[in-house]
Amino acid sequence: MLDRLKEIEERALAQLKDSRRKEEVLRIKGSLLGKEGELTRIIRSIKDLPREKRAEVGREINLTKERIEEAIKAALETIEKEELKRRLKEAPVDITLPGRRLPLGSIHPVTQIIDEIVDIFHGLGFSVEGGPEVEEDYYNFEALNMPKDHPARDMQDTFYLEGDRLLRTHTSPVQIRVMERETPPLKVIAPGKAYRRDSDVSHTPMFHQVEGFMVDKGVSFSHLKGVLTTFLHAFFSPQTPVRFRPSFFPFTEPSAEVDIGCLICSGKGCRVCKGSGWLEVMGAGMIHPAVFRAVGYDPEEVTGFAFGMGVERLAMLRFQINDIRLFFENDIRFLSQF
Repeated sequence: MLDRLKEIEERALAQLKDSRRKEEVLRIKGSLLGKEGELTRIIRSIKDLPREKRAEVGREINLTKERIEEAIKAALETIEKEELKRRLKEAPVDITLPGRRLPLGSIHPVTQIIDEIVDIFHGLGFSVEGGPEVEEDYYNFEALNMPKDHPARDMQDTFYLEGDRLLRTHTSPVQIRVMERETPPLKVIAPGKAYRRDSDVSHTPMFHQVEGFMVDKGVSFSHLKGVLTTFLHAFFSPQTPVRFRPSFFPFTEPSAEVDIGCLICSGKGCRVCKGSGWLEVMGAGMIHPAVFRAVGYDPEEVTGFAFGMGVERLAMLRFQINDIRLFFENDIRFLSQF
C-alpha cells in the first residue's frame, strides 16, 4: 500500500509538471481525488487493512493527498500567470501607460461659504449652536411672536408633519432654544438647513441659513449695524457699500433689510439688481420684547439684535452663479470649479 502511494504521487507530480492547460490539471485532479479517483479508492480501502496498519497507512495517505493538492494548486497558478502574460502581450493596450485619473470635485461651495461665515463671526466673538431640523410649532412660530392666527405665517410656505411638528422654515428656533437654556450675555450664530415649499432658479425646498443674535444689557441698533457692516466688509470687500432699509419681521422691532452695492454693475444698475444698484443679502432687527418674555428674559433689563442670511444667496453673489439649483445637482464639472 505504501509503495502504491509513492508510485501514485510520483506519477501525479510528473504529469502536473508537464501540464500546460488548465483542463489537463483538472483532469489529473479528478482522476486522483474525484469520487472515483485512485487516491479516493485507497482511502476507502483502509477499513480492510489490519487494525495495527491503519494508522500508519492513513497518515501516509493524508500526507500524499496534501502534497498532490499543493502541486495541483501550484500548477493552476503557474498556468494562470502564463495565460495572463499571453493575454497582456497580445492585447492592444499598453499597460505601462499612466492610469486615467478620476475627475475630482472640491469642498462644496455652500460648505465653503458656511465655513467662511463661521470664521468671520468667530473673530467677532460669536459661538456656534445648532438645533433640530424637525421642529415644534412653538419654537418655529409661537415663541418668535407668531401665534396660530398670525398672518406672518403665510410668508413661509411650511412643510407640516404629524401633530404639532414641522420642518423648520428658518434657523431662528435655535435662538429660542439657546435663550431658554442660557442667560445673557449671548453672542451666537446658528448655521443649518431650513425648508420651505418653494422651488425656482433662486429658491429650493431645502436651503441653508445662518441665524445670529446678540443679547446683553445696553445692546442697540448701532451694535447691529456695526457687527453686520463689519461682517459684510470682511466677506465681500472693505469697499462694499452697505445700507439698512426699514422692513417688517414679527420677531424683531424695529426691523431692517440689509443691502450691499451690486457686485455686478458696481451700483450703476443692471438686470441682476433690477436697476436699483443694490442687492438684498439679509434681514435683521432688534429682538422683539415678546420673544424675550417667551424665554423668561425681562425686556426692561436686556436688549438684543438678531439677523438671518441665506447661504446660497451669498454663494451666488460671491461666485456669480445665476441658478441656485446648480448647488444641488452634484455635477462634477460645476463642483470642480471651486
